[in-house]
Amino acid sequence: MSFYTSLSGLKGAQTDLSTVSNNIANVGSYGFKKSRAEFGDIVAASRTSAGQGTRLKQIEQQFSQGGFEASSKELDLAIAGNGFFITRDALTGGSTTFTRNGAFDIDADRYLVDSNGGYVQVLPVDTAGNVTSTGIASARNLQMPLTSGTPRATSTMDLSIGFPSNADVPSRRAMYSSATPWAFDRLDPNSYNHSTQTVVYDSAGKALPATLYFARTASTASGDATNSWQTYLFVGNEQASANPASPTPTPLTLQFDAAGALTSPTGPATFGSVFPAGASAPIGLTLDFGAATNQSTGTFTLASLEQDGYATGKLDDVTIGEDGLVTATFSNGTTQALGKLAVANFSNPTGLKQRGDARWSITGDSGDAQVGVPGEDGFGRIQSGALERANVDITEELVSLISAQRNFQANAKAIETANAMTSAIMNLRN
Repeated sequence: MSFYTSLSGLKGAQTDLSTVSNNIANVGSYGFKKSRAEFGDIVAASRTSAGQGTRLKQIEQQFSQGGFEASSKELDLAIAGNGFFITRDALTGGSTTFTRNGAFDIDADRYLVDSNGGYVQVLPVDTAGNVTSTGIASARNLQMPLTSGTPRATSTMDLSIGFPSNADVPSRRAMYSSATPWAFDRLDPNSYNHSTQTVVYDSAGKALPATLYFARTASTASGDATNSWQTYLFVGNEQASANPASPTPTPLTLQFDAAGALTSPTGPATFGSVFPAGASAPIGLTLDFGAATNQSTGTFTLASLEQDGYATGKLDDVTIGEDGLVTATFSNGTTQALGKLAVANFSNPTGLKQRGDARWSITGDSGDAQVGVPGEDGFGRIQSGALERANVDITEELVSLISAQRNFQANAKAIETANAMTSAIMNLRN
């Protein structure tokens, strides 16, 4: 029996050696979890007989945290703490796998996939980034949009302007006489003092030029009762009217007191809608000069000019926060919450079945997946721009390798000794 006892030891040492070798071979595999061979003795037939050797009980996986390796790629992710990323191997009806390897990429169809082409799963969120549905059945494939898909027509322009107090009145310039009375003409720069241009958007997101012309009409320095300016608003080649009820377009009059503070209008001024060439729908604008607009010594100063419209934007960037929220940023300055990364945990992760490439699947021993979002309910947080290395300590594995080798040699020596004893017995008759 000593032959079979030592043979079981040889097989055990060989299995131990294979397990350690596999750990060492995968020291550079992201998300890999090392394994450990566990053995038990074979029960003896009676209390007066020796044991019958050893047997392999299981090769147990060790799900301790691996170290992080920094990456310059934002879609390289690592979980700091408990949990697994969830992936599916097909767009619909695919089998579900779990991984700690966060080397993700975007495929040709704009889906976020793992290194094996599995589709990364996210939970749906509202516009504020709050999860609207939980559970593995609610998880879906994450696809990046090409555009924001939500153009917005400009409705308000916020301005902050410094008007020069020493500006002249165009109607009193020498070139204008009673024979040629002054009249505003956007094509004649002598008929106004200053102009500025920006871009506004119609309801389809089409960009159109909007131009503001400012002409001084009264100056207290010249003996007038007020300090007044007129503002002419053009969208494309169409003039908008500050008085929508007027049959002809009228400008907006700005008035300032002796200290240079704006006294009129006292709030936002709404112009009538215009339908310039190329627009898909009429555009109605409101100008808000705010409290910072004033008249003072110096030159004409446009401190700020902002409008609230935007076109359909193209995808510029994708970021993933610590809480797993995936946010897309578009060229028009808008952002969109696309979902939160779904993470799973198990009551007995060592019971998961290995699928290769740092992926696992559910078994009866592992229990059902407990699905949540990063940072909540015991799940780890997401670290973007990092990958989890294998949790293999190469020094520890080399020591285990030497130990397995010694065990193999010892069992081989036991077989050799048993063989020598048997030979000696066989030679007694001689």
